[in-house]
This record gives sequence, structure tokens and C-alpha cells, in this order.
Amino acid sequence: MYRRYVSPFLMALALALFAAAAWAGPEERGHVPGVHVPDRIPGQATAHEPTPDPVQTPGPGQVIDDDLGHAFPLPARTPGRIVSMAPNVTEVLFALGLGDRVVGATRFCDHPPEARAVRRIGGLVDPNIEIIRSLDPDLVIAFRGNPLRLVDRVRRLGLPVFVLDIGDRLEDVFPLVAKIGRVTRTEERAEALAAGLRARLEAVDAAVRDVASRPRVFVLLYGQGLWTCGGESYVDDLVARAGGANVASALPKKWALYKRERILEDDPDAVFILARSAGDFAAGRDWLLRMPGVRDVAAVRSGRIFELDENAASRFGPRLVGVLERVARLLHPERFGGRP
Repeated sequence: MYRRYVSPFLMALALALFAAAAWAGPEERGHVPGVHVPDRIPGQATAHEPTPDPVQTPGPGQVIDDDLGHAFPLPARTPGRIVSMAPNVTEVLFALGLGDRVVGATRFCDHPPEARAVRRIGGLVDPNIEIIRSLDPDLVIAFRGNPLRLVDRVRRLGLPVFVLDIGDRLEDVFPLVAKIGRVTRTEERAEALAAGLRARLEAVDAAVRDVASRPRVFVLLYGQGLWTCGGESYVDDLVARAGGANVASALPKKWALYKRERILEDDPDAVFILARSAGDFAAGRDWLLRMPGVRDVAAVRSGRIFELDENAASRFGPRLVGVLERVARLLHPERFGGRP
């Protein structure tokens, strides 16, 4: 029997979302054969390119609300010292070509690889306020999963804080990108990034729109027991957009603990395991197959147990479109020019 790995990021995310439930306000790129997932998203600058100040169009004095309803005065120009309090925020900032302006990020901010060199401020639920203060940021972007009391402490330091919510559907990625573009005054880059992502999403929509059948899908969070995504999770929406049917869609939760008996009853046609590496995927698959009766479900009989990159699938950001492409191709290879 192997020792089950518990993902630090997913554990932190679970704690963050649990904490977020108490808020008063509104939280790989795997290579798919035959599907081009570019290393550089259209409209995206690389981390090694200098970032000139974009041309600003709106005038001074504009104020917008963040996702908690706090008024946020828009800066006159692109901030030069940005602290990101969540991995998905960091990924968007780098995708907008602002990596050289990110001076602080969480220990989970590891994509793109250049983000690993940024000064660590702690985790999602335990950011170090003194480190954030010492970085003298002119913009702090927080996330609904960050504890509200800590976000308020950062705000009381007099630092500009903008808080983002997590979406329930893939479409919610686009306002996320737009808002980050707005507060960093990189609106044109954000529009280009969103346009490239939308084109890829719509290509998947067109490919699977009239599929004759939708395979039943079970998504497993490896290392957490039989945790899966419920109907309120954006992963549920992703599975549907990919031409599948989440067997746990009726559960009115983002994530829920499933029972082995339910898996046997649902008899999924495909199983996707969120894992950090090929080794973790193999361990998770073996753990699942040791459960009594599981070898008899359709997904196992047909060999349709697939790996999904945990980081890409569990972070609400641009890489979700790559996850969508992978899931769609694995569920409907005939719609993408051949077998996976």
C-alpha cells in the first residue's frame, strides 16, 4: 500500500474556499497529440521582454469596484510593483507581459517557471503581511480565498488592494482577465489575450456541438479520497463544454466527497485524475483500481483513465482553456482528426 500524497496547493485551496464561504461579498498544459496549445498565447509578451508602459486611454479619477464591492481608484499608469496573492492571478499577470513588475507572489505561484524566482509572501491562507509591506507595492491583487481579515490588514496599511472572485463557469475567465487588465492599465493586452483564449474555446464548442453522445465522466482529486467536482464547480462546466457529462453534476457543491458505490452505479465512461506528475497519476490510478468493483466500470474496461495537470485544472485562469482542449480531444478524438 502506498502512502497517499496530499497536494499542498489543493489543501490550501480547500482551506481558502472554506474561509471564503464566510465572506460577506461575492474563489498541463498537457500536450494533446494533434491539438496545438501554443507556449505563447496570442497577444502575450514573454517574461524576458521588457514591459513598456502601455498607452493609457481613460482619464484620471476613474473608480471601479472590486469583486467585494470595494471602490478602487484606477492608477494613472501601469503599476511598477505588483504583489499577487494567488497563483491564478500570477499566471494572468505573466500572460499580460507584467512578470517583470511582479515583486511578490505566494509559494504556490510556480507558473510560468519564471514566477518561481519572485519573492515569496507565504501561502493563500497565511500570507506574511510584513513581507508584503516591505515590498512597497503600488498594487496588491487578492483573491476570494485569501482570509478577509488578512486582506483587510493589507488594506489598512494604505496599500491599493483589488480583490477578485473565482468563477463558476469557463466564461468567467474572461472578466477575470479583463479586470486584471483594467487595474494594471493593460486593457489592450487583456483584450488580445481574451480574444486568443475565446477563439480556442469556440473551436472546441464547434467541434463537439452536435456529438451523438456525451460520455459519463468522473473527475478525481488524487490524494484527497474520492473527492470530485459538483455542479457548482467550473470543472463541471468544463466537462460539459468538452462534450462530456459529469456524473456528480447533480451535487449542489463545488467539490464533494463521493462514495465508491456511487461510482459503480454511475459507471463512468471516462475518469480524469488530477495529479502533479506521471508518478502521482499512476499512484492515484492504482489506488482507485484497488477499490472493490471499480475494475468493472466502463472507463476501466475501455482503458479510459486519463491524467489532468492538477495545477492547470485547479487554477481559475487562462490555462483552463488548454485543459478544455485536452478533455475534449480525449472524449471525442474523432472530432479532432484522429485518435488521442
